[in-house]
Amino acid sequence: MTQAFNVQSEWVHLQYEESAAFTETYGFSGNQGAVNLEAIRFRPEGHPSDTLMIFMHPASTLQLLPVPRAMAATGAHVLCAASRYAKNDTALIMEKVFLDLGAYIKHAKQVWGYKHVVLVGWSGGGALAVSYQAEAEDPTITHTPAGDPVDVKGAGLIPADAIIYQAAHLSRAHLLAEAIDPSVRDELNPDDRDVELDIYDPRNPNQPPYGKAYIARYRAAQLARMRRITAWAKTTLAELKARNTGEVERPFIVHRTLADPRFLDPTLDPNDRKPGWCYMGKPETVNTGPVGLGRFSTLRSWLSQWSLDDSRGNGLEGAKRIRAPLLVIENSADDAAPQTHPKMLFDAAGSPDKTFKVIKGATHYYAGQPELLKEATALIRGWLIQRKLLES
Repeated sequence: MTQAFNVQSEWVHLQYEESAAFTETYGFSGNQGAVNLEAIRFRPEGHPSDTLMIFMHPASTLQLLPVPRAMAATGAHVLCAASRYAKNDTALIMEKVFLDLGAYIKHAKQVWGYKHVVLVGWSGGGALAVSYQAEAEDPTITHTPAGDPVDVKGAGLIPADAIIYQAAHLSRAHLLAEAIDPSVRDELNPDDRDVELDIYDPRNPNQPPYGKAYIARYRAAQLARMRRITAWAKTTLAELKARNTGEVERPFIVHRTLADPRFLDPTLDPNDRKPGWCYMGKPETVNTGPVGLGRFSTLRSWLSQWSLDDSRGNGLEGAKRIRAPLLVIENSADDAAPQTHPKMLFDAAGSPDKTFKVIKGATHYYAGQPELLKEATALIRGWLIQRKLLES
């Protein structure tokens, strides 16, 4: 389809009941026994559809991204859905994000009357889409990793009719595990660092291009730091529970969380990305900046979204359990999602109908790349039309 439609925008408010031991978000979300959610629905003027494409990220709002509006301009109905943790992942509980996404899908089918729902998982939304689908197809979760009850299993989650995994990583935990700075020796003193593991220290004798032995040592040190934080979080949470007081949670800071050597060495898992750069800017600056991955967290949130061994938002594991049609799109110049992740998820996916495509030269955001954005949009449209999930 070559016709470009005028796109109408509609603010959406959803509310559903939830009882929780305590509220981890400020404002209306979770207060007074209810969760309030906000979204933006894009609809092409004068063009009805039986299919709704839902874009959702655990902690971001996606209506300002180019892909959702571009899809709507081609005739698709699109919902950019925000979780209760929009723009603040400090206390995010991934299991509750599954419930939020389920509320949108239920509303789309039972209130708006869409016959089909397609989940488009862009970036951090990829693991969310796949993990949600796994629980919707085969529900299992009754508690968070912290042991708090959360009835995902009994929530009646409605499975999506197809999943699109676009410019996405395996999970927030996987991304952090490959980006966290292993040079930090003391979590309370980020200046106490191992020089040989600090890739931003000019005194480090290991410089790009890095040798295989150094990368193996580096990755092992990253995983060790992740697990030290996880062990501390579990111990501290147990101590708070044992006290049986009104103190039930504790926030903390994780210093230096963006030191993936791939950003400095383009020979590691090579693609077309710009060396010395990442999706948030200069890696050395982001490593210590306020918007770093997992910078501010709580004990429960660390276990739910950042712990590689505990998070249920694990796209790699979720992919093994899904049977819905799956389209995996790798952007070859992606400077956020590691080059290895899309293919790993594709290979692990249990979907009998799965497709893998590469958009050559595309960056994470398609910034200044209108032709590549058009290519991605046409690819998604064609794939959905072939499966009779979108009108031709």
